[in-house]
Amino acid sequence: MKITANKFVSVIYDLNVGEGDDRELMEQATPDAPMNFVFGTGSMLPAFEDELKGRKAGDTFKFTLPPTDAYGEYNEEYLMELPKNVFEVDGEFDSDMVREGNTVPMIDSDGNRLNGSVMVVKEDTVMLDFNHPLAGETLHFSGRVIDVHEPTEEDLESLSAGRCNCGCGDDNCDACLGCR
Repeated sequence: MKITANKFVSVIYDLNVGEGDDRELMEQATPDAPMNFVFGTGSMLPAFEDELKGRKAGDTFKFTLPPTDAYGEYNEEYLMELPKNVFEVDGEFDSDMVREGNTVPMIDSDGNRLNGSVMVVKEDTVMLDFNHPLAGETLHFSGRVIDVHEPTEEDLESLSAGRCNCGCGDDNCDACLGCR
């Protein structure tokens, strides 16, 4: 069976970022924890799906996505400095959650869910980066399609359970392609 609209797909891959010899392994989907998704439902990058379309179980792939086809260029306008009191819980600053390097889930004025990476915690403010963690990166994928089939109820339940499908085990995964 070939990868077409509404098929359940499982792939394994290595995702490297960077250029030339400076590439860094960013993510892996392994046989024990493959990336699972339903093709054509908007859960994956369109360019990622374009590269997989028509492939079948056993097919290997190797392709590169420039930032324009992935998560866009890094945008300085997505850096924001917010007052520390925004992060108070019961009148106390939440230093367990809001610390450098941590990702903080937030909601904008329109009710959209955003994730901000804490860059710096200052005396009265917190500097957050709302760029996708892979913004500005060229993505290099190499892997193999391990399964393609009509989705079962169990498949759909596993995908709709709100769990990350990259195998990292973090239900709030920010870097996972399947979570964006």
